[in-house]
Amino acid sequence: MSHQEKFFALAQHPFLRGISTAVLERLLPCTQQMTVSPGQYLGRVREPANAFWLIQSGRVSIELQKSGREGATLQMLGAGDVVGWSWFVPPHLWQFDARVLETVRVLNLDAVGLREMCEADHELGYQIIARLFKIVVGRLAATRQQLLDQSR
Repeated sequence: MSHQEKFFALAQHPFLRGISTAVLERLLPCTQQMTVSPGQYLGRVREPANAFWLIQSGRVSIELQKSGREGATLQMLGAGDVVGWSWFVPPHLWQFDARVLETVRVLNLDAVGLREMCEADHELGYQIIARLFKIVVGRLAATRQQLLDQSR
């Protein structure tokens, strides 16, 4: 993927839409495009959260594992969604499983590099955390709905 293609892909993703050109340029070195096959995981509960995933196509299931049983699907994600906020919050461990259901094309942002950028540039950090907060709120709402559905 060329520099221009990667820049365009970042700029077009809803999570980063409207962020400055300078910030997008800074994100390029820690970004790579990947294709992940069904059945693989983008993240597993309690494993190190070393990546932040911007979904371009395909489907991912955010799941909460129940002891001895199949995981409960909390949310289905697709093009334009993101996987991961645990990379930003110590101890940087995944809070949910993210299982690929349909082949996904994703932009993988290196979490360590991104955290370092956010630490060094508080404006960038604010832009990322403001966007991540919306993701966390959405995941909490999905979890709440799942719990309500199970109690019926």
